[in-house]
Amino acid sequence: MRMRRLLGALLCLLGVATGLLLSGCNTMKIEDFVGQTPKLRLEQYFSGRTYAWGLFQDRFGKVRRQFQVTIDGHWDGDVLTLDERFLYNDGQREQRVWSIRRPQDDTYTGTAADVIGEARGHIAGNALNWQYQMQLPVDDKVWHVRFNDWMWLQPGGVLINKAKVSKWGFELGEVTLFFSKQPPLGETP
Repeated sequence: MRMRRLLGALLCLLGVATGLLLSGCNTMKIEDFVGQTPKLRLEQYFSGRTYAWGLFQDRFGKVRRQFQVTIDGHWDGDVLTLDERFLYNDGQREQRVWSIRRPQDDTYTGTAADVIGEARGHIAGNALNWQYQMQLPVDDKVWHVRFNDWMWLQPGGVLINKAKVSKWGFELGEVTLFFSKQPPLGETP
């Protein structure tokens, strides 16, 4: 029995080490998207109402949560305010309000109540890489997790978002989102 537990622990450690090595091999850089179109500007894309649909998969690929989001955005020439209202498949509702600035032509910074410090993003062509640390409620605790978001604007106005979620350098899972200016079927803007 002890040998079986030891073997299980060793296999678990090997899996973690392999995951760390593979995640360190990600060579995607924001510069890879210079010149790609359509050109992404958050303050243009998110002005007005935007809709999103997404899911969270754990590190083993199992879908843990699904959700939809309605986002109302307002750009005042200096700050992009995004009022995000989430509806999860279990009926839970959540709201997050972002305040986003563009201090330079190719960078964004942002804050929200559950974001620790400041989110930072770099943009090129049709892509944005957005990184931040967030307070995430899990059961009766609050975890501090890191998000590494990649967004790509596609022809037709669809914005694809993939975000790796990690804690202490270990990947917990991935969020996949699709944004559109078109309302869900049956809903009027």
